[in-house]
Amino acid sequence: MTLIADKATHYRHVVVDQLLNLKNTSYYQQILAIPPLKRWAIVAGIFLLSQIILFTGLYLVFDKIVVIGFLASVLAGMATGLGALPALYFTQIAPKIFSSLLGAAAGVMLAATAFSLLVPGISFGNQLWPGLGIYVVSAGMLAGAFFLHIADKYMPHVHFADVADNKMDSLQKIWLFIIAITLHNFPEGMSVGVSFGAGDMGDGLALAVAIALQNIPEGLAVALPLVALGYDRWRAVGIATLTGLVEPIGGLLGITMVTVFHPILPIAMGFAAGAMLFVISEEIIPETHNKGRSRYATFALMLGFIVMMVLDNALA
Repeated sequence: MTLIADKATHYRHVVVDQLLNLKNTSYYQQILAIPPLKRWAIVAGIFLLSQIILFTGLYLVFDKIVVIGFLASVLAGMATGLGALPALYFTQIAPKIFSSLLGAAAGVMLAATAFSLLVPGISFGNQLWPGLGIYVVSAGMLAGAFFLHIADKYMPHVHFADVADNKMDSLQKIWLFIIAITLHNFPEGMSVGVSFGAGDMGDGLALAVAIALQNIPEGLAVALPLVALGYDRWRAVGIATLTGLVEPIGGLLGITMVTVFHPILPIAMGFAAGAMLFVISEEIIPETHNKGRSRYATFALMLGFIVMMVLDNALA
């Protein structure tokens, strides 16, 4: 564990140094010299081309539901950009509103974790190992939580509380927060991929919607501090959108993993559920209960849970 800590500390300094030096590189300056509209058009073109190649490959190798699952993970990730759009007009948001948004996101994620990951995961586990499904899924949950525990412990990051309490007073802190959001988005994307890889369109769609709704306040949390520090508003929205686009990577991994190696499906669903529960308990709920804002967030959490429960039932 000491070796892991030393390595993590080393890479932490490397990441921070690279972030601080990025603006001084010639490549970065050349990119900034491109007119904004043309620059984002190039980025959009590269992204669309990569998606065409990926979708074609997935369709040729796997079946249609896998292609739909990957598309769902892309759209869920892009919801981060949708949530960032208010940053075009505002530089801050009322704490009660922000806490309520996070509370609703937590409720949606809790319902999605229970009904779209854990319940079908136990069912699949019982089909493979009669009577042992719940234990297999539980082991996967612990593995997912431990994975994020290690990542959260050794990766440089800051928390939601620093955003809500206006502690994001430096570009370095903001980029550490962006790293944390990106890290947490990976298992969320994987959960969408795993759900679609199981072959259940209803559960997959419900989970994709849940992740998309949860990404909206995250996008706002990324974009607002960047605008407050003087970033161009559209650029801040673009950066927030990019943090969500790690989800299709996780989605692709989840889909291909459980499609090729079907017996690991219950473990993978448990892993994704454990990682999501870790994020909810470690990051989201503590922030919603900060400084007397818990009542708004509590009712928002219940409303989010109910909405997601109804949606999951409707898509079943």
